[in-house]
Amino acid sequence: MSRHLLTMSLALTLALTGCATLQPPQPWEKDHLARPEMQFGADPLDAKLTQHIYESKESAAGGNGVGGGGCGCN
Repeated sequence: MSRHLLTMSLALTLALTGCATLQPPQPWEKDHLARPEMQFGADPLDAKLTQHIYESKESAAGGNGVGGGGCGCN
């Protein structure tokens, strides 16, 4: 039983450490994630259409852009 437990814990340790990296990825290694098609709103036409449908249903517009600084001086 002890040998089986040792073998299983060794296998688990090797599996978990095989996924770990010693240093975080460099910026040039993240280029695939920075592509426009990897963003949530990758298709600007689809985003505009969705926003138009939302505004038509809610009878309201705005509130989806970048807000101010919070000081009330906009």
